[in-house]
Amino acid sequence: MNQNSSSLPWPRVTVVGAGAVGCYFGGKLLRAGCPVTFLGRPGPQSSVLALSREGLYFEGLEFQEKLRVEASTDVSSVSATEVVLICVKTIDTATATTALARHLRPEAVIVSLQNGVENASVIRQALRDAGRSTLPAVLPSVVYVAAAMVTPTHLKHSGRGDLVIGPGADASLMPVIERVAQFFTRASVPCRISENIDSELWTKLVWNCAGNAVSALGRASYGLAGSLESVRQVMAAAAQEVGLVAQASGISLPVSDLMALGLKLAASLGPATSSTAQDIERGRPTEIDSLNGFIARRGAELGIPTPINRTLWALVKLREASSKPA
Repeated sequence: MNQNSSSLPWPRVTVVGAGAVGCYFGGKLLRAGCPVTFLGRPGPQSSVLALSREGLYFEGLEFQEKLRVEASTDVSSVSATEVVLICVKTIDTATATTALARHLRPEAVIVSLQNGVENASVIRQALRDAGRSTLPAVLPSVVYVAAAMVTPTHLKHSGRGDLVIGPGADASLMPVIERVAQFFTRASVPCRISENIDSELWTKLVWNCAGNAVSALGRASYGLAGSLESVRQVMAAAAQEVGLVAQASGISLPVSDLMALGLKLAASLGPATSSTAQDIERGRPTEIDSLNGFIARRGAELGIPTPINRTLWALVKLREASSKPA
């Protein structure tokens, strides 16, 4: 971060989606003085309206604080926004983007803070389909945070809280990326810039596919799953399949042992459970189609067998279906 970045005016930020990721990063920005609006669905059970009434209790590792929150269910409010953080589940990416499309300023910057590797392209396509002739800058990112919503207004943070962003194939986005990284860093959110964001996204996908479904199916924390040899073997087999699909897709992954790094990550997240596990326990749709399901589909397209990922995907879909409210 350059020496003068702390004196620059904050951008106006809209956080789309008031789940754990949105509340963590939006809360960090808000606490640092950034003007943040949380945007969500209307209705009597709206989590953003609850945040507006009660505020956000941020139970962090280093502080616990009640934050006053500005929230809206009116998508037109995004017209005053300079930076939009997309924090909805991957299954809602296209729908949320379509709703925002005609209200976004041409110079706005959209940052995807989501799991999976396809969100930036889904956002761009949704904007085109909505009739946008000029597209805002769309930045993919890799999110590393262990957090959960204890209630719609109570965030509990249990590990990490950093980002990786990068320009992908469009090097002209680098000045925008540097500005975004600066304001996250200013809010005490470590934000690393990568020249190969696709590799970073797929590296995270390896860990998601190895750990998320296992945590959900076993109703177990990352730390517990990673401590059992039999479970580690399943996780390693899932990770290996993702690596093969990545290689066939032209993605260069780090040469280091991804499974060893994944187990180290699991240990650092300790008692945290996966977002997939949290969704199932709450009776909500999961993102499994964008994780193990994506690898199963992509593997089939490329002629690469992915029996472990396909099995994990199918079993999570079964648990998801059986956990829906009657």
